[in-house]
Amino acid sequence: MTPALTLRPGRERSVLRRHPWIFSGAVQSVEGDPAPGDTVMVRSATGTRLGSAAYSPASQIRARMWSFDDEVIDEAVIAGRVAAAARRRAGLATVSDACRLVYSEADELPGVVADRYGEVVVVQLTTAGAERWREPLADAIAALPGVRCVYERSDADVRQREGLAARTGVLRGALGDRELTIVEHGLRYAVDVAGGHKTGFYLDQRDARWLVGVLAADRHVLNVFGYTGSMSVAAAAGGARSVCTIDSSGPALDGARRNAALNGVDGGELIEADAFTELRRMRDRARHFDLIFLDPPKLAATEGQLDKATRAYKDLNLLAIKLLAPGGTLLTWSCSGAMTMDLFQKVVAGAALDARRSVTITGRLHQPSDHPVPLAFPEAEYLTGLVLRAT
Repeated sequence: MTPALTLRPGRERSVLRRHPWIFSGAVQSVEGDPAPGDTVMVRSATGTRLGSAAYSPASQIRARMWSFDDEVIDEAVIAGRVAAAARRRAGLATVSDACRLVYSEADELPGVVADRYGEVVVVQLTTAGAERWREPLADAIAALPGVRCVYERSDADVRQREGLAARTGVLRGALGDRELTIVEHGLRYAVDVAGGHKTGFYLDQRDARWLVGVLAADRHVLNVFGYTGSMSVAAAAGGARSVCTIDSSGPALDGARRNAALNGVDGGELIEADAFTELRRMRDRARHFDLIFLDPPKLAATEGQLDKATRAYKDLNLLAIKLLAPGGTLLTWSCSGAMTMDLFQKVVAGAALDARRSVTITGRLHQPSDHPVPLAFPEAEYLTGLVLRAT
């Protein structure tokens, strides 16, 4: 008999709106003693069946919906959803041989992220439900055309909240060299799938790299939190007059040198430093740039961290705006899901006011199409960006 999870009175409303998360406070009872990751039937307080979900007793998100109907979750369903997600990304092949192949709840596979880098797919499983289907998921991804290796990078901190230990290593096939090379908009980038950030590369900035290449011609460009310099390469290839990259990691800047060499462009000035400190030093030296790309790491993982993060975002943008030459452009980002576009715009407006600069929004930026956001699940939207021009 399938275990059942019964909701408290009135707490079925979010499920009826097809929101996939059920928090612990919404649960009235659990019957059948399900293990972590097991599928449970979800029903309202009146006994109405609402669908099925993956159970996670260690998490504040007690269950994540697999289905909002009577569909039985089995290996065939998992494989079908992986294949459907891949088909939805097929059109990106003309742009790049790398993309986000599976994006968790947005592809009806909660807790599953799969990034494709040519013939290698890197998988992150972050929930008990995803862990339960680990082997069928690996089989389904390995069965996709052109995939020779499935590599696991389930080492994100969020697994601890699910009561899961970290896992890394080859799931299917053979990796060979841990550093791969992908092609995006005609440019080549090295990807370290075993040791790089997240799954090895920031695929969610694909559209921004293209935009930087368009905007960079004959401009002095500053790339802050530059990691392995993909944005700097795009700027140099786009005809930038000069490029400067700041990152606190020496190995990341070594990657920036490799990426510049791969594309036969000048990697420019590479500065190993704390971004806050270096931006202040540049301000004090009265340096100016025509195009600045500001993409800090996640500063607010939860709403409880938002106040502190807001101050950090304001400080960064204040410094960046002061470094903009007249008529210069700032592309500024937040990858903190708790930071809405409205709040982010207010923070940046406060920074411009303190900088005593007149700044205009010329565009708003979001995550690309392989990171879709279901209308019923706005939490899938985490990447927020503004294109600003300063006079």
